[in-house]
Amino acid sequence: MRRAILVALAAATLGTGPAGAASMGQYEVFGVDDDDMLKMREGPGTGYVVIVGLPNGTVLQVHDCQQSGATNWCRVSLDRARRLKGYVSLAYLRKM
Repeated sequence: MRRAILVALAAATLGTGPAGAASMGQYEVFGVDDDDMLKMREGPGTGYVVIVGLPNGTVLQVHDCQQSGATNWCRVSLDRARRLKGYVSLAYLRKM
């Protein structure tokens, strides 16, 4: 019992465990025109502010996705900068 509590506490502290297990995994940006970038937004829709543009090949951690209008929006974080989080269209992602 004590070990289970310590493991749960360590997982919560390190940001892994049940919340991390819900992640859909790593995806990469693809299908964006060469002269364009996929826009990571503050929320799930085109009406939200653009945080950053992501070129093809950018690796993202997909946490979950939701339908908004005709688009499936995914809550993501950059694989190399996990604190940078936002939403992108699933249409421009492929599973790694």
